[in-house]
Amino acid sequence: MRDSDYKDLSIKEFSKAASVYETDKAGVYKLCQKDYPDVLAELEKEDFNDLLDCGCGTAPMLTLLKEKYPDKHYAGIDLTPKMIEVAKAKNMQGVELLVGDCENPPYPDNSFDVLICCQSIHHYPNPQKFFDSAYRILRPNGRLILRDMTSSNSLIRWYLNHIELPVLNLIGFGDVRIYWKNDIEKLCKNSGLKMEFFEKRGFMRLHCVVRKPA
Repeated sequence: MRDSDYKDLSIKEFSKAASVYETDKAGVYKLCQKDYPDVLAELEKEDFNDLLDCGCGTAPMLTLLKEKYPDKHYAGIDLTPKMIEVAKAKNMQGVELLVGDCENPPYPDNSFDVLICCQSIHHYPNPQKFFDSAYRILRPNGRLILRDMTSSNSLIRWYLNHIELPVLNLIGFGDVRIYWKNDIEKLCKNSGLKMEFFEKRGFMRLHCVVRKPA
């Protein structure tokens, strides 16, 4: 499929999910909630002022962050207009929400201390563009905190990437690929970022911290 085909599928998928994304009817999307505690714990390790949530959806993570750190500046970007519409209805002060492409985010260079990206990168047809953009918009010594699906078993990853995800595309889901440590290392190296930490946590979750050199 073309890059635009994957993105169109994601928009259709999450337009349907937007109204229930943070409810008990969210279905499989409720699994995203398992990422929030680890992201919050990671953020507690270093001070920050400006944070961008890449693939923010209806902004559940930004809602938690706004409550925990009310004096910080937050931004969220998501490809699906309906997701941003639901997020904006929360009327969170000091949170800028934008419909846009995380592979080409429209922010100035050196804009953010932290980027977070939870359960989003597996929807990106060109993840290298995302990592290149992360390098550009992060400030020196800034961090990218990445959470996504993974498996430590290479056979399972092959099955998911070559069988299951293409089948999901046929029934309307915009998943592209899942990644392992060596994949993230390559993306980092090509963009100028440095992977500081990678770990498989819980059920099919990667937790990764990437930094822009000072």
